[in-house]
Parts: sequence; C-alpha cells; structure tokens
Amino acid sequence: MRLHRLRVSAFGPFGATHEVDFDELSAAGLFLLHGPTGAGKTSVLDAVCYALYGGVPGARQTSLPALRSDHAEPGTPTEVRLELTAGGRRLEITRGPEQLRPKKRGTGHTKEKARTLLREHGPDGWKGLSRSHQEIGEEIHQLLGMSKEQFCQVVLLPQGDFARFLRADAEARGKLLGRLFDTRRFAAVEEHLAGLRRAAERRVTAADEQLLALAHRMAQAAGEAAGPADHPLPEAAPGQPGLAAAVLEWAAIARTHVRERREIAASAVRAAEAAHRAAERAGEAAAERARLQRRYADARRRAAALEEAAAERADVRARLDRARAAARVVPALELRDAAGREHRTASETEQRLRRALPPGRAEAGADRLASLERERREELGRLDAARRAEHRAAEIIREQRTLDREAEADDEALAETDGWLRAWESTREAHRQRIDAAREALTRAETLRAETGPAERRLDAARRRDDLTGRTGAARERLRELRDLAGDARQRWLDLRERRLLGIAAELAAGLAPGEECAVCGSTEHPRPASRTEDHVGRAEEETAHTAYRTADGLREEAERELRSLTDALAAATAEADGAATEGLRETVERLRREHAGARAEAAGLPAAQEAFDGAERERERRLADQRDTERRVAARASRRESLAAELTGLQEELTRARGDAGSVAERAAALERETAALAGAAEAVRAAESAARRLKEADARLADAAYGAGFDTPAAAAAAAAAALGDDRRRELQHRLDAWQAETVAVAAELADPEVAGAAGLPPADPGAARAALEAATARLRAASAAEAETERRRTELDRLSAQALDGARRLAPLRRDYERVARLAGLAAGTSAENARRMRLESYVLAARLEQVAAAASLRLQRMSAGRYTLVHSDARASGRGRSGLGLHVIDAWTGRERDTATLSGGETFFASLALALGLADVVTDEAGGARLDTLFIDEGFGSLDEQTLDEVLDVLDSLRERDRAVGIVSHVPDLRRRVPAQLEVVKTRTGSAVRHHTVAAGG
Repeated sequence: MRLHRLRVSAFGPFGATHEVDFDELSAAGLFLLHGPTGAGKTSVLDAVCYALYGGVPGARQTSLPALRSDHAEPGTPTEVRLELTAGGRRLEITRGPEQLRPKKRGTGHTKEKARTLLREHGPDGWKGLSRSHQEIGEEIHQLLGMSKEQFCQVVLLPQGDFARFLRADAEARGKLLGRLFDTRRFAAVEEHLAGLRRAAERRVTAADEQLLALAHRMAQAAGEAAGPADHPLPEAAPGQPGLAAAVLEWAAIARTHVRERREIAASAVRAAEAAHRAAERAGEAAAERARLQRRYADARRRAAALEEAAAERADVRARLDRARAAARVVPALELRDAAGREHRTASETEQRLRRALPPGRAEAGADRLASLERERREELGRLDAARRAEHRAAEIIREQRTLDREAEADDEALAETDGWLRAWESTREAHRQRIDAAREALTRAETLRAETGPAERRLDAARRRDDLTGRTGAARERLRELRDLAGDARQRWLDLRERRLLGIAAELAAGLAPGEECAVCGSTEHPRPASRTEDHVGRAEEETAHTAYRTADGLREEAERELRSLTDALAAATAEADGAATEGLRETVERLRREHAGARAEAAGLPAAQEAFDGAERERERRLADQRDTERRVAARASRRESLAAELTGLQEELTRARGDAGSVAERAAALERETAALAGAAEAVRAAESAARRLKEADARLADAAYGAGFDTPAAAAAAAAAALGDDRRRELQHRLDAWQAETVAVAAELADPEVAGAAGLPPADPGAARAALEAATARLRAASAAEAETERRRTELDRLSAQALDGARRLAPLRRDYERVARLAGLAAGTSAENARRMRLESYVLAARLEQVAAAASLRLQRMSAGRYTLVHSDARASGRGRSGLGLHVIDAWTGRERDTATLSGGETFFASLALALGLADVVTDEAGGARLDTLFIDEGFGSLDEQTLDEVLDVLDSLRERDRAVGIVSHVPDLRRRVPAQLEVVKTRTGSAVRHHTVAAGG
C-alpha cells in the first residue's frame, strides 16, 4: 500500500481545504511531519485512517460529527479524500461524516447523511465503483488484509504503545497481539474445549446421580434383606471413579439375600396350604352331618303337625263338596236377576218420556211415534234455506253499518289531507332555508379549521422562538466564558510543558545516585548533574494542568454543541413563526377557535334538517297516495250500499213466509227440533221396554231347568243354597290348603325314607363351629405366609428390575467417563491448568508466543543496528512469578555483559529505539500474516527527543535503509535536529482561523 495524495476539508483543526502530496514527500524515502503542539500533526494520520476505515485510531475515537472543524465556514462540508495504490490498483476514497449544513432556502440547518465514494483509475480515467459503506469497507479490508486496529499499529506505529508493550506483563502483551494477529479462533478453541469439558462433566455427574438414585431405590426395595452390616450402600459423591462398580457389587449381594428370604417364605406357604386343605375337609364333613341331622329333626316335626290337622282336613273337604253343587245354579240366577233389573229400568224410562209428549200422543204406539218423528224432520229440512236467508240478512245489516262508519272516517281524512297539502309550499320553503343555512355553516367551519391549524403552529413556533431566544443568549454567553477558560487552561498547560521540557535534565538528575547507572547514558559517574531552577515544573504539576485543560475543553465542546442545537432550533422556530408577534398570534388563534366552534355548532344541525326535509317529502307523497285511495273507496262504497239494499228487500219477503207465528225462523226451527227429539226418544223407549219383558220371561224358564238339574225342588230352594255358597276366592283358598296338606304328607314320607338322613340321625351330634374356627385359623396362617411370600417376590422382582437399570446405567456411564477424561485432559492442556502443561501456557498464548518470537527476531535485525550491535530482543517462555503463566515474556540480551535481562530495565532512549525496532518488526510479521500485502508508507509518531546524537544517526540510518524495500517513512516529531537531518518535510502550522500544511522538499528549496 502506497499513499499518493490526501485532501481534507473542515476536518479536525483544518478549517479550510488542504492537500498533502505524499508522492512529493516520499521521493526521498524519509520525510518529517512537524509543527507546534496542537497544530494537527496527528490529525493528518487520523484523516488517513478515517478515509480508509471510516474511523480514527482507538485512543482518539469520537463521534464522527465531532470531527468537523470548529474553524470551518458553515457552507464548507467536512470531507476527506485519499488517493492510494493497493494491490496494484490506483484508488480514490472520499468520505464525509453525518453533519448539519445550512438550508438552501430559508434559515436553519438540515442534516446531511454520511457519504462514501470509491473510485478506481484505469485507462479511461477515473471510474466510480461503489457508494456503499459496507461494500467499500469490505473492499479495503480485502486489499490491505488488515483491520483498522492492525493498520493503526502497523502503519501509524504509535511509539508510546510499544514502549508500554516492552514493559507490560504477559496478559497486556497478549491483548495487543491478539488484536493484531486475530487469534480469537484459538481462544474460541479453548472456550469450546472448556464448554465440552463442562458438558461432559455434567453428563457424568448426571449419570452418577441417576446411579446413586437407583442404589437408594434398590435399598428401599430390598428392605431388611439388603445385605450384611459390613457391606453398606455406597455413599460416594457423583463424579468419583469406581462408583458404578461399587453399586453393582452391592446390588448383587442384595439380590442373593432377597432370593434366600423368598425360598424360606415359599416353604412356609406350602406348609400352610396343606394345613388349610385338611381344615377345609374337616369343616365340610361336620357341616354335612349337621345338615342331615337338621333334615331328620325337621321331617319328624312336620309329620307330627300333619297328624294334628287330620280333622280339619275332613271338614274342609265336606265344605268344598257342598259349594260345588250350588255353584251349578248360580249362572241361571244371575241371568234372571239381570233381566229383571233391565225390565224395570226400561219401563221407568218409557213412562218418563211419554209424559213429555204433547196431549193426545202419550198413549201412541212405537210405530205411530216413529211416523210423527219423520214428519217433523221433513219440516225441519224445509226451514234450512230460510235460516240461511235470515243469517244473510243479519250480515247485510252489519255490513251497512260498517260502510256508514267507514264513510264518516274517510270524509274526515279527506278534509285533514286537503288542509295539509294547501300548506305544503310554505313548509318546503322553510326546510330548504334551514338546510342552506347549515351547509353554509359547514363550509365556513372547514375554512376556519384550515386557517386554525397553521395559526396554532405559528403560535407554538413563536412561543418556542421567545423561549429559545433567551436560552440561546445565555448559552452564547456561557460558551464565551468557557472558551476563555479553555484558552487560559490550554495556555497554562503549554507554558508548564515548555518549562518542564527545558528543565527535564534537572528532573532526571534528581534521580541519580553515586555508583548507579544513569538512565540516559548508562554511566555510573555523574560529574556535573543539572540542578533545578526556581521556576522548575514537575510531572504532577504538568499533568494537573493538562487535566484541567481537557476538562475545560470538554465543557467548551459541550457548550458549543448545545449552542448549535439551540441556534438551529431558534432558526427553525423563527422561520415557522414568520416574524409575527406572539400576542397577536394568540389573539388570532383564539378568534379562529371561537368562530370555528360556532360554525361547527350551527353545521351540526345539517343532518337533522336534511332528515326533516326528507321526512316532509315522504309525508306529502304518503298523503297524496292516501287521498287517491280514499276517493276510490268512497266510489266503491256507494255502489256496494245500493246492491246490499236490493238483496235485503228480497230476503225479508222470504223470511216472512217461513217464520209463521214464531218470532223468527230460528225459534220455529228450535221448537220443531225439540218435538222431534221427544218423539224419537219415546219411540225408542217403548221398543226397549217390550224387548226387556221378553228377555225376563226367557230367564225365568232357564232358572227352573237349572234348579231341577242340580237336585233342588224349586228355583227358590236353589236360590237359598246359592246365597249360602262359598265365593270363588274362598273355594280356591280351601282347595289350596287341601293341596298343600297332600304335598306336605308326600314330602315328609320321602324325607324320612332317605337312607343318608336316617344314617346321620344315628350318629353323635356334629360341631360345625369348632370346625369353622379351625378353618379360620388355618386360613389366617396361609394368608400371612402368602403375603410374606408375595412381599419377598415383589422385592426380588423390583430389585432385579432396578439392578438391570443400574447395569444399563453403568454401561452408559463408561463411555461418558472416558469422553470426560479425554476432553478434560485436552481442555486443561489448552487452558494451561493441566499438570502435563509444565509452563502453564494457554493455547492462544502458545500461538501468540510463536508470533512474538517472529516479531522479536525481525525486530532484533534493526535493534542491533540501532544499538551498535549491543542489544538483541528474544522471546522468553519462562514461567512468571507466583501463579502467573508463561509464554509471552520479552527479554533483551546485552552483548556488553552477555546477560539476558527484562526490557523494563532499558533507559528512555534505549526504550525508544527498542520499541521502534519492535514496531518495525511487528509491521513485517503482520504484513506477512495479512497475506503479504506490501506496506510502502509508514508513519512513526514521536519519541526521537530521548535519543542522543549518535543513536539518532543510527536510528535514522535504519529508517533510511527501509528505502531498500522502496518504502516511504514519515516521522512525526518535535525534535529540532530532525529538521536539519530530514530534508523532505510537511509542516503543520496553526492560526486563529485553523491549521494549514506546508511542503518543504529539496526541490522547493527547504
């Protein structure tokens, strides 16, 4: 990578546009970048870094809008343009941060987004490649092969950082090297291995815990048969080796003891079963003998009871014989009684209905009464037409009355409708006026609302303007005070720094002691040490002044940002208020709001007015339709009334003929219906009485025949016997008693004849209670033995199942433990905590140690030349003191003494050229690490003031030798002697309007 040209505008201390020609400066290979403190030397390097990576080095990193120069004109944009060659391609990068610029129209500012442009120079000139921040960043990183951190360390070479690197411990060196060589993947490997170890440890612990849980469950399952007291359950903690073997051994012993107890329980069950079977057989025999003896005793009691009831059986049999003879006459008696009751009922009905007949017809026979009924029915038939006519006449009269009422209502409706329609035109005009007024109010409200919004915004802007005017004045006054304070603090710090630099020799001499080496020259003799003057300034006083300056400058920047923000807000509010007074705007807004509220209230009646008008229109249409319908009904009603009058006249003539002497046809028909019903009932009653008399005669004849047949002399004797006869329920009851006695006699005889019953009766009485007690005792013993056997079997089954699970768990645990031990060894080795890692060196430290060894070798080539062959940098992997780890030690070999010592023992000048050699060596190694990208431009920032004249010559020779590799080296320094030794120079001068750059080359004449 070679830099050609840098152009900055409104960047950092550069208020205007300035350009740096690196091609002109690099022509001699070595050029000097110098200028007074605070002029902006470092800002040139910041601009290069910002152009390439969109950011400045980490120690000076700040928000990108703050990169804008305070000296720049408002219309000058902040921009950095860098032209360089990388990867054989000539490129141009232009970057600008997000910033505020004045509006093109009106007052105030607008925010402009950050912009980036990448161009490439080819045969046809410059060609744009991309405007994407991300794409350009990836392209630059790929071409240079370095991140921003690597670039800042390798190309800008901040010597203060490498001086601290020389004196730092292993951890601090590891952080810097890790950023430069990107060894995050090795740290990730360490973390990955540690994570694998933790995961494997968790798996092993979980498996051990499961195995211990199974062991406790097996102990619960085995109970008292778990094993002897000298072999207890293992109590090892999870994760310890040998746990699985101890659990399996204990489980095997427990299973043996449980099986022995099960065999003992099984023998007890077999003995209890035999005793139970014998008790069951004895109990069954005693129960059977007791049952047979009870049957014999019961049969004897039943036989005695039958002998005692013999006389009662004979009496029941005689009563049943008499009842059977009388039962044969009972049906004939019942038939004759029914016929007699029917004859009496028919005679009574006939007499009652004859009394209801008209005089002269009460003694008529059935046939005459039936003839009279037919005549009356024929006359009723002739009255049906007259009854229909009478109903129709009544309907006509009712309809005529209804027509009269409808005519009266229609006349009233027509009169009311005529009056309403005559007033319609005035009603419609009133509705239209109401609607027009509401519409005008609605239009006025919309207009007022459109005027109120801008007026309110202007009022708000005017209020903000008034508030911001006061705040801006106060902020401007505060900024003026802070600028004065910052300027005073800065001037004080620069004065103290200048005085301290002038008296630095006295400060170094204060630390000299007779016989000890000088930190500057290394001599043990101090013939003329410098002495302090009265105005000498120490480091603490200078640092206090610098801290006060930075604090004051920070307050100044904060006040400037606040003022810019207030100024922008004030400009925006002033533009929006358009110069109007706040009080006038307030009165205008209040007037518009009142008028708008009144117009809205008036316009709110528009829907109601429109709805009222539409309702009136609908009412008019309805009334017109009703008027037409009413007129049609009046015409139809007149025609209907005439037809009904003609029909009623004809019906009245017909009814006069049909009524006769009755008041109406209905009365005449009702009289005929009553007479017809009386004649029909009387005729039917006469026929029923005659039929009942015939049936009574037949029943008397049948009763006489039945009495003679049953052995009675007369029907009266048969009737008396039947009255004394038993009822059916009583006869059945007596018959059942006889049947039960007969069946009992047969059953008792069969029971006494049974040989088993007779044989049991000759034996001693049985004792089933004693047999049951013996059986219950045997059953209890069998249950207890069976329960004990079942419990031992359950324990054996559960123990076998859990043992199988424990065996499976142990088999699964074995590979887990092997994996854990393997991963734990790797993780401990990579982390440097394993005993196998003798130097306690982490994997990342091991990789970085190899890189540091390369850096030390590359740095030694230049350090030997700078120190006239005295010093050589070497990497040391010796363990640090205490519990520290090894791998990143850095020592220097002093050829004068032949001893190796720590780099922290070097003097100030030695530290500078050692750190410079280290930086150059690091640049070579990082370049190779980044893919061999060529670095043709380097910058060295400060540190030359600590070198004596001879050492400075040697250092410049080394830097000048870099030209052999076609490199250009820029030195950033205050040392006056360098201005004589380095002809190509870039001077940065500062003025009250901002810094500027000046080129001084051999061609320009110095």
